[in-house]
Amino acid sequence: MLRTIVKSSVSKVNFASPAVVCVRAKHTLPDLGYDYDALEPVINTEIMRLHHSKHHQTYVNNLNVAEEKNNEAVAKSDITAQISLQSALKFNGGGHINHSIFWTNLAPVKQGGGEPPKGDLSDAITRDFGSLEQFSKQFNAQTAAVQGSGWGWLGYNKAKQSLQIQTTQNQDVLTDLVPLLGIDVWEHAYYLQYKNVRPDYLTEIWKVVNWKNVAERYANARA
Repeated sequence: MLRTIVKSSVSKVNFASPAVVCVRAKHTLPDLGYDYDALEPVINTEIMRLHHSKHHQTYVNNLNVAEEKNNEAVAKSDITAQISLQSALKFNGGGHINHSIFWTNLAPVKQGGGEPPKGDLSDAITRDFGSLEQFSKQFNAQTAAVQGSGWGWLGYNKAKQSLQIQTTQNQDVLTDLVPLLGIDVWEHAYYLQYKNVRPDYLTEIWKVVNWKNVAERYANARA
């Protein structure tokens, strides 16, 4: 099981300053629930090691730096500095959130990766897309079409009580849907193995999708 990704935040008031500063524990890289080679041959060991220990770690590091600078700016009531830091907070915060979901959405075959969804999630996919096969075709088509870097998502629309496919650019996070399943289509997620053929990567990754995790997220979203 993955350890808690973000430790509980602790709010403190700086009585020496007119501003109230929220001091958070630093973000940390989540552990994987499997080894770097566990998703072979779908995602090779080198990709997993670089993706998790280098790319995701960089997002975590940069997010911590940006938050520290932002806290300093808040303490000084420096609005200009706070505004200038928003892009770094959005990009690195999004990278941390998205990847933390992504790792749990995957599982080795011996841990249930690739096993089709069951129960309420299966029923919802059939209701909203016709079948699991039709869903994966629609998902792959929309996600393969992402220009540059981004993500493909299966999300839950609480207002409509339905499942939806949505794509996001770069490290933007879902805001109008509850994220259930995210597939990373930045080149670092697949290029060392699949080169420039993104559709092949999208076809293969279903063999290691952790539908049990997606089902848990779906149940929580509906609660």
